[in-house]
Amino acid sequence: MSSKPTIIDCDPGTDDAIALWLALGAPELDLRLVTVAGGNVGLAGTTANARAVVGLSGRKVPVVAGAERSLLAPFRAETAVHGEDGLGGVVLPEGPPLTPGTAADAIRAELRAAAPRSVTVIGLGPATNLALAFTTEPALVDRVTELVLMTGAWSEGNITPAAEFNAWNDPEALHILLNLGLKPVLATLDLTAQAFVTPDLVARLSQAAGGACWKAALDILRALPSSKRFGHRGFPLHDPCAVAWAIDSDLFGSRDAFCQVELAPGPSRGRTVIDRWERLGQPPNIRLMETLDAAAFFALLEERISRLP
Repeated sequence: MSSKPTIIDCDPGTDDAIALWLALGAPELDLRLVTVAGGNVGLAGTTANARAVVGLSGRKVPVVAGAERSLLAPFRAETAVHGEDGLGGVVLPEGPPLTPGTAADAIRAELRAAAPRSVTVIGLGPATNLALAFTTEPALVDRVTELVLMTGAWSEGNITPAAEFNAWNDPEALHILLNLGLKPVLATLDLTAQAFVTPDLVARLSQAAGGACWKAALDILRALPSSKRFGHRGFPLHDPCAVAWAIDSDLFGSRDAFCQVELAPGPSRGRTVIDRWERLGQPPNIRLMETLDAAAFFALLEERISRLP
């Protein structure tokens, strides 16, 4: 089985860190490039975290800094979930230096060098870097075999009543990605709620042996606060779902759907209106993950990350 050439755009972030280790430990993915936006804790923090996560894996993957803000406004950090440092207070050794350049340029260069329809692109943060790359060179869309995004919700949001964090932070960028003609695959909050982490699950996962990456991933899981939205029983693990799809889409049930994102100012800004039942009469523009085999997902997480150094 050949590995899929892969680009990950992210904003680490606790769940981004675990998602990156999942990708780095997966033989199915050939991670060529990690690009970073400000997102969860500002660009200085997210780039430091991405460098540390990649460095701990021992893999030589370039990490390139990108957008400090969205297309139209500053990013809003989410320190209540991720902590001031973005990793829930889990301290990692400093990683290798950033690769010079900017994220959009690096994404374009990687795609230019690729064969048509050969690269898997995974977006785990606000879509700013990806939107800039494709807006400035739209012909590169034909190099992408699949675009997978952790974004949006068909029910309620998690940063506002209407909107999910990544979609809300740069809805204009998400609008661009939804209209590239790629039919991106979306892991929404409704899906990631099924990747639910409880103290009992963490205790079970802790029984597995592994290296420094696995131990750090477990420390992050222990550090994450329980969610008020779920009665403080635990928390959903968002970003690894997008990586898991790229590794093994059979873990998921999915359907084609239509999605548009609300761009107007006000309480609905960033809401993803997702039509699963063809009520709007619009042709599908996304593939929507709907169900997850949670037991198989966490087994994949354990097996892949625990194989890393």
